[in-house]
Amino acid sequence: MPLVRPLALLASAVLLMGAAPAPKHVHPSAPYDLVIRNGRVLDGTGSPWVIADVAIKNGRFVKIGKVDGRGLREIDAQGDYVTPGWIDSMDQSGEVLPINGKAENKVFEGVTTVMAGEGGSPANADKLDAWFTALQKKGISVNFGTYYGACQARMEVMGDKDGRPTPAQEAEQRRRVAVAMRAGAEGIATALIYPPCSFQNTDELVDLAKVAKAYGGIYASHMRDESGDLLKAMDESIEIGEKSGIEVEIFHFKAAYAPEWGKLMNQAVAKVDDARARGVNIAADMYVYTAGGTGLSITVPNWVFADGEKKAIERLRDPKVREKLKQEVTAGSEPGWSNLVQASGGWDHIVLANAYNAKWDKYRYKSIAYIAEQVHEDPADVCWDIVLDALPHRAMGLFFMIDERDIETALKQPWVSIGSDAGASVRFGEIDATGLPHPRAYGNFPRVIAEYVKRRHVITLPDAIRKMTGWPAARLKLWDRGVIREGLRADVTIFNYDRIDDTPSYEHPLAMPAGIDWVIVNGTLVADHGKHTGALPGMVLRGPGYKPH
Repeated sequence: MPLVRPLALLASAVLLMGAAPAPKHVHPSAPYDLVIRNGRVLDGTGSPWVIADVAIKNGRFVKIGKVDGRGLREIDAQGDYVTPGWIDSMDQSGEVLPINGKAENKVFEGVTTVMAGEGGSPANADKLDAWFTALQKKGISVNFGTYYGACQARMEVMGDKDGRPTPAQEAEQRRRVAVAMRAGAEGIATALIYPPCSFQNTDELVDLAKVAKAYGGIYASHMRDESGDLLKAMDESIEIGEKSGIEVEIFHFKAAYAPEWGKLMNQAVAKVDDARARGVNIAADMYVYTAGGTGLSITVPNWVFADGEKKAIERLRDPKVREKLKQEVTAGSEPGWSNLVQASGGWDHIVLANAYNAKWDKYRYKSIAYIAEQVHEDPADVCWDIVLDALPHRAMGLFFMIDERDIETALKQPWVSIGSDAGASVRFGEIDATGLPHPRAYGNFPRVIAEYVKRRHVITLPDAIRKMTGWPAARLKLWDRGVIREGLRADVTIFNYDRIDDTPSYEHPLAMPAGIDWVIVNGTLVADHGKHTGALPGMVLRGPGYKPH
């Protein structure tokens, strides 16, 4: 893994340049690169805060307590909280970081480390090692790691159609997972709710999970269903963990099913607790919003895609096929497909977020039911017309299918960490890489504190910080970061408890959050008084199976 000390030293030098005379907080000859003084230190373990100084040198914490020596740069954090840098356990930034490594919307949320790959790694297995190397050379402001996709392996070998792999194809998929793990993938991820990923069966996934497990990897999953069949989908994830021995992560844990709000989540929590009691290494991450966000094509039953995307488009244009699909949507979910129209409580709870088409984008943030009324069409026809008119882009929607009671229940669980399911933006102040204008891309992490610690008192501040730092670091085997401890990598987020706020909303999803003043990555300031410094000290995080050439 390439070291970034030259970048860190360069960034420090840049901070020293400019105004003359030097500011009082800059000390040209000092034993430390950076000293944070008088802050309320929450170390990331869940312990209460203590007043302490924190000294950093060469990208690592070197002294915590009373620091007598000076720093090249000093920060007076009196009245603020000093925490480890926040870890996004479920990120979508892989495609955009080579374009914009500054990742401003992540940094301004207090995020210093992101783990991507729900839909697969940004490069295929044979090219992933080179992709990692190129990203590190280009430079990034946050630490970045990624899973390799189980479905990615399948598509590289079989394409996007349904069907069982031959023995030779199974062997080639296993080879690709092994190559990806040696390149530094964190493990394998699945997005089983979406075709063609939904065409992989449990035995195929166990087979690939065994390969990832041999390299110390994780099996992370957007499960087949997060709605009416949530418990059944969880059973599959647990079975994969039990049969392969692999660590299991449930992506964006939710009970997204309006008919069972307030009930289904309690059963889901009990299922995880029972599995953990049996020794299954399973946990979950979540975002803290009542709306999920994804492509509107999820409203189409999966069988439509069984012969590939080209054929699916033909079917979706056929009026006779549409009539059959409407009946299936009305009837509810079917094997292999999770009906998010039903899960959301109807078309009036599905909101257009990005149509990639001027005809429809004038209705952005309006429900599909409302749009249908305006154009005097059936809601299903409107939704599927939007999908087709967006091509080759993916029309996006907000699905209001989560209840606040269930968010609170999930958030209280000690094995839950925080993941945004959102990516960095190519340009700050614009929609993130997923194409989805959702406030979770700009406000998910401060919202945990502002809404669920300050306003609702659902969890304590030390536990909120643990869920964003020490706990996910341990889960992801990031043993050199996640906690403020001498010798570990110095990722730090400093915020003011009174001012921190998740200003992004559904109506204004691209607003900048408030109250996060300083963000430090590997000992280098990337946010200073809420402004991006331009520094790129982030590291590519290779997984436990990494084998350098």
